[in-house]
Amino acid sequence: MRYGIAIFPSKKIQDEANSYRKRYDPHYALIPPHITMKEAFEADEEEIENKIIPELKRIAKDTDPFSIAIYKASTFSPVTNTIYLKVENSEEIASLNEKLHSENLPGAKEFSFVPHITIAQKLSDEEFSDVHGSLSMLKFDLHDTIDRFQLLYQLENGAWSVYETFRLGQEEQ
Repeated sequence: MRYGIAIFPSKKIQDEANSYRKRYDPHYALIPPHITMKEAFEADEEEIENKIIPELKRIAKDTDPFSIAIYKASTFSPVTNTIYLKVENSEEIASLNEKLHSENLPGAKEFSFVPHITIAQKLSDEEFSDVHGSLSMLKFDLHDTIDRFQLLYQLENGAWSVYETFRLGQEEQ
């Protein structure tokens, strides 16, 4: 089965992202706005329960909640026509990303970590140019406290669902 790890920001930030995603993101119905912390990886049930979840619990316990800020939209152009809300990189979010890519967890890091919330993807060149042009003039002032991350699994229809939530800085319940 395919799994991934993400952070879901507050409703306020999700509502802001969804105001664009509804029109510009074909994955709108598959997963809520999120910050991908670990790309999709394959694992079986035994591996999830006996190896991965205990490691994620340890990482969460050893990571304190932290703040994020979003001030602008950015893009992965010219690699892809993806537009995103740029989450300011911080030592805390970068450190959590590194911990989630330790040798104790499956899945290699394919790309440099760029914390972001995708709001538009798979756009034609013309549409990308128009949408990016208008979004690049906007200023955002969004702030949030991150106190958890989620292990997700992918359903047969491509949608993602939460398998388990891990609260930062807390002992197991």
